[in-house]
Amino acid sequence: MERSWIRRPVMVLGVVSMAVLLLALLPLWLPVLLLVDTGRMNWRFPLVRFTAFGLMWAWLETLGIVAAVFLWAVGQSRNQNANFVLQKLWTRGVVGALGLTVGLHIEVEGADSLGDGPFIALCRHASLADSVMSAWVFMTASGLRPRYVLKKELKLDPCLDVVGHRLPNYFLDRSSSNLAVELQGIEQMAQGLSAQEIAVIFPEGTRANDVKRARILERLRERAPERAVKLEKLKYLMAPKTAGVTALLAAVPNAKVVTMWHAGFDGMDSFRGIVQHLAKSAVRVHVKVTEHQRATVATGEAFVAWLDEQWCAMDHAVGVRISEQSLSIGVNNG
Repeated sequence: MERSWIRRPVMVLGVVSMAVLLLALLPLWLPVLLLVDTGRMNWRFPLVRFTAFGLMWAWLETLGIVAAVFLWAVGQSRNQNANFVLQKLWTRGVVGALGLTVGLHIEVEGADSLGDGPFIALCRHASLADSVMSAWVFMTASGLRPRYVLKKELKLDPCLDVVGHRLPNYFLDRSSSNLAVELQGIEQMAQGLSAQEIAVIFPEGTRANDVKRARILERLRERAPERAVKLEKLKYLMAPKTAGVTALLAAVPNAKVVTMWHAGFDGMDSFRGIVQHLAKSAVRVHVKVTEHQRATVATGEAFVAWLDEQWCAMDHAVGVRISEQSLSIGVNNG
């Protein structure tokens, strides 16, 4: 659904219907899912938790749409300050809903020590919640306004579609045969980036899992065998793509660079993966934000090697953290 005049009514109707039906049918689906979880001896009730979040998400979307329509009705649809406030409230609502339903707890390290920008953030991508989680981190812990390079498929989310287009984001077409147009869009998104803003990109381009990691590495062996040798050791992250990052750096030559990794969302790249995780434990996420002064970031061909080094270091850090989390879960369950 490329055309917004078709996509938006269809998706809004779908989300509002979902909100109403899940609420109206709560006396039906709640006991049924409780029985299913009990029958499977899933005492953490993952299906109940997951569906409860779906209910809260649908109503947050509905309220967000109502607020967006209100801004339009009072002539403030182009007011970026108002839309940013709406984005911030929606993001906090989603993270709060995740806390209430799936026990999400986010521990953030390094985000509160960021000074004045502008910043460009290079973030790990592992789950369906990464964009919301990263926005929450940068807005609440760092006090920054994020701009995003997002995949165009996220236009199917009504709030992201409407408010995301009002704010300076770019919805990337990953299947486009015209790379130059996409890179130009990324550069334009970053123009005018202020000291209180951060442009966010996920260099891996998609949520990481073992299948994708192997496929991307195989392609890399054909194009850049030396990089493939270096990056074949990655266990959690995937080989980063460089074109979009390079475009951002060129667009904001004075920007500081931030790298961000997280551990705790691993394996949650699909709805099935989320339910499987919820059956084991609550969602505990550790986020590490590191600031790099621009003078320390290599340029030209050397930048690729710099980026690969950062990705290898983050992969190791994620592995260490996951091991610690697994040990902690085992001790608590024991």
